[in-house]
Amino acid sequence: MKYILHTFQRIAFILICILQITAMHAESEKFTVRGRIVDRLSREPVIGASVSVQGLQGVGAATDTTGVFVISGVNPGICRLYVTCIGYKSVLSAEYFVSAKMPTIEIELDEDSKHLNEVTVSVPVIRRVKPSPVSMQIIGLGEIEKSPGGNRDISRIVRSVPGVSFSPIGYRNDLIVRGGSPSENRFFMDGIEIPNINHFATQGASGGPVSILNADLIREVQFYTGAFPADRGGALSSVMDISLLDGNTDENSFKATLGASEVSLSGMGHFGNNTTYLFSVRQSYLQLLFKMIGLPFLPNYIDGQFKIKTKLGKKDEITFLGLTGIDNMKLNTDQEGEDAEYMLSYLPRITQQTFTLGASYKHYAGKNVTTVSLGYNYLGNQNLKYRNNDDSAPENLTLDLSSREQKLSLRAENRTYNDRWTWREGVEAWYAFYNDHTYQRVYHNESSISQYSTDISFAGWAAYGSARYTSEDGRLTANMGLRLDGCSYSDLTARFWEHISPTVSLSYKFLPSWAVNIGAGMYHQLPPYTALGYKDENGQLANKSLEYMRVKNAALGVEWTPGKQITVSLEGFYKHYTDIPLSVADNIPLSCKGNDYGVVGNELLVSSAKGRAYGLEATMRWQIPGKLVSMASFTLFKSQYKNNSDAGYINSAWDNRFIANVSATYELPRNWSIGAKLSAIGGSPYTPYDVDKSSLVEAWDAQGRPYYDYSKFNTERLDAFAQLDIRVDKNYYFKGWMLGFYLDIQNITKSVLSQPDVLMSTGVIENPDAPAAEQRYKMKYISQDSGTLLPSIGITVRF
Repeated sequence: MKYILHTFQRIAFILICILQITAMHAESEKFTVRGRIVDRLSREPVIGASVSVQGLQGVGAATDTTGVFVISGVNPGICRLYVTCIGYKSVLSAEYFVSAKMPTIEIELDEDSKHLNEVTVSVPVIRRVKPSPVSMQIIGLGEIEKSPGGNRDISRIVRSVPGVSFSPIGYRNDLIVRGGSPSENRFFMDGIEIPNINHFATQGASGGPVSILNADLIREVQFYTGAFPADRGGALSSVMDISLLDGNTDENSFKATLGASEVSLSGMGHFGNNTTYLFSVRQSYLQLLFKMIGLPFLPNYIDGQFKIKTKLGKKDEITFLGLTGIDNMKLNTDQEGEDAEYMLSYLPRITQQTFTLGASYKHYAGKNVTTVSLGYNYLGNQNLKYRNNDDSAPENLTLDLSSREQKLSLRAENRTYNDRWTWREGVEAWYAFYNDHTYQRVYHNESSISQYSTDISFAGWAAYGSARYTSEDGRLTANMGLRLDGCSYSDLTARFWEHISPTVSLSYKFLPSWAVNIGAGMYHQLPPYTALGYKDENGQLANKSLEYMRVKNAALGVEWTPGKQITVSLEGFYKHYTDIPLSVADNIPLSCKGNDYGVVGNELLVSSAKGRAYGLEATMRWQIPGKLVSMASFTLFKSQYKNNSDAGYINSAWDNRFIANVSATYELPRNWSIGAKLSAIGGSPYTPYDVDKSSLVEAWDAQGRPYYDYSKFNTERLDAFAQLDIRVDKNYYFKGWMLGFYLDIQNITKSVLSQPDVLMSTGVIENPDAPAAEQRYKMKYISQDSGTLLPSIGITVRF
């Protein structure tokens, strides 16, 4: 730890010197914002639209005969634009970064007959029009860029959203939403599904130490914790819908970043007049940071992204997307100490490859917009483990897993825009491949070896439709949707009529500053491929009886808007799970696993478990354009499950009881900003160890870690934990480029979470003369405390 702080001090001193030298040459610059306003459906330019910069009085322009606007004298930084025009709905845009290399903006307007003779002059501060009126948050560029403790990692940034838990144990990005499992979330990027968004993801779940996505390419994120859209299937807890930027139609620009754990280069530009591009490449040196901290595992990764968008004509466009992550986690066997000894005893060597490719064609035809998209996902996962990390003898091998998941999907969709109604209907077809070669030492009542190879493929299909209605006075908004899912894995999963997912949500403004929001739905998710492809000792697929997992979800809330800058909301939710896979060996639901490295689901399962989660969320947002972005949220909830209909409910692995977050970022003069976030979470349930089983030599050697006493599952609870993160940014703007510095410190108070002592083998056999099945190790306990001050310094250059 002292070495980290000394290194941090040296880096900070160098940065201060750079800041002083740079400040002498920096100029106070203002920039020009250019853009084009078009009719969403006809793609024709909107003439005479008024465009203003949010928070800047009198700074704006009107569009010319080609729909183009030019606004001069805009301060650098992050801003929104407000667009009004007679005959169109007013729009508060997404956030944009104003600098010398700012790309041309294109904003779409929807016709509205009630605004034929008037426009709204008052500029709103917070976006009121959202795709869903309930259980949905929009995360903009400002929060992504400067979220304290987030380090521009989207998986960490969404932890400020109500209902989202965080894990103070370890360095992981597990997304735990409203008491649900990390495996219950779905991710989409410009409409293309991404199987996971983290490096070193837990196969069959999600999570990992760092996100694959580079925040440089993200425009905004729509995050649903309920009332999921009908076109976003397969989610039980959340949907993360990520929108990427478009390329620069005027010039090529680049951004280089040197951070504490990675170096990256991103860029945007154009090929000719009709094609734009985005790209990003990153190389990690996270293994150096982890080695400095003294962790026994050393992850390293490379990732890349691209987006190419071509306008084939005024009413046709095609987009190509790509995402890749290549991961390699080695073990730091030189690390000493009891903590390292324990982690090295069970952590495998992990290599992983993730690829996503997608193409989307969009056609505008009057009031209809048709989209056809094709996506391909690939996940390769290899885990290798030797007892005592000694690969000199073949008999030391305890785990050798190599698996691949692939999915090819095709979707066709049509949207119809009418005056008060928006209709959407679509169909999906997909084909999945899964193969797995596993050798694993296991211990239940005796030592044995689980060895199998599986190679399966099956097809899936879905159909969906939805409608959105807005009343003429704008006080009532309603969404309705219906989805059907099925696949050919088994006779049970093929019954699409049993997998109907209806959803409805509405918002009614019963007073000028008060609204009530209601949502309800039922959603389905296919069990992970690791479970579907698991084979028994006879080489037969063992989990053919698994059903689609199901959750019924309801939410009711009120929203109060006392002024343009503040929004306060209170929302209650209830989730009821059925047909959840239950581990036959451990007698706990599969959904209570998945917050550690490795694989989840490759075991015998039955669809008998049930669960529930319910709670209350309170949220307040306060924004002053160009000055302050703040949010406070508090969630009080319970998460429980039972093995079958006759059993009683007990606490799930995600039952933290409460989550609290208070965050704020304030813009200071001379392009400085400072932010802080205070997070607190209730203690997680935990299960005591089975000391008798863990001490058996054959049992310990099989997995290198203690076994839990599942008859006492989650009967104990950890203490609550709180953490304070801060972030400081400073940007210098020049005529043709920008230089930025940031300091992000997680857990600045060095808060420590005390965990139960870990049971550990000493390697000494107490009864060497006993039969092999009865021999026991002499055991010891190791104290476990989590919580490290983690500073991160970064330099960014836009040019």
